[in-house]
Amino acid sequence: MIVPNPGTWDKLLLERGGDPVKSHDIGLLLKLVSLQKQELRYPVGIPDGTAHSGVQEVLQDVSKLPVSVYSARGLEAETGISKSQINLSLNRCIDVGLATKDRNLGIPRANKKALYEFIVYGIRYVFPAKPGRLTRGVATAFAAPVLRDKLMSAGDLQPVWPDAIGDIKGLEVEPLFKSAVFASRKDPEMYALLALVDAIRIGQARERNLASDLLRQHLGLEAYKGRRSNDPISSRDIEDILNLVDGRDELV
Repeated sequence: MIVPNPGTWDKLLLERGGDPVKSHDIGLLLKLVSLQKQELRYPVGIPDGTAHSGVQEVLQDVSKLPVSVYSARGLEAETGISKSQINLSLNRCIDVGLATKDRNLGIPRANKKALYEFIVYGIRYVFPAKPGRLTRGVATAFAAPVLRDKLMSAGDLQPVWPDAIGDIKGLEVEPLFKSAVFASRKDPEMYALLALVDAIRIGQARERNLASDLLRQHLGLEAYKGRRSNDPISSRDIEDILNLVDGRDELV
């Protein structure tokens, strides 16, 4: 695949008649991915009710994921992105094909394949980052738990998101969006996804390749690797089906 020059993605999006994708749009899409993964254990089914402080708190009390977590108010509570920006983000992402609406539930869904391609082939050009000054913060990229044991060496200075109550010192990396640290503290899967995205934004070829492979797995796209090979075991088609139906009383 030909990698686009910086700015090409924005130009293409503008030519489609919409605003360019913002960095917090990608953060919101990653949250939608995380929520959809949680549905494998907690299917959506509780009617929209009172406000809540976050998904993890709700899941302590109910066996299903409430529809309200997908509302602008619920997504604001989870990501720190304002309700008005969430509505704009969803409209932008739907307009350019990075998100859709679930036909049955009416809730937003990330287009995971398109999101993966955007992150792997475009994000380091559209939303570039590089390590800066030494600061205290939260580990990200190859210093985060999702990658740390696979890439870091003892002498490396760790990339971190600046944070006053962070527990390590390292080289400052600007988060993908302003409230990324807040969103990561509320959701370990969101933390892993954002760290993988940062590894693609700031890493060399080896780091980017490993992060891309792990991102594909976290997005649930592993079965795309090996599709049409006529091998349902190695392509993980059977695993995908089992993950989808596990814990559900019915399929329709």
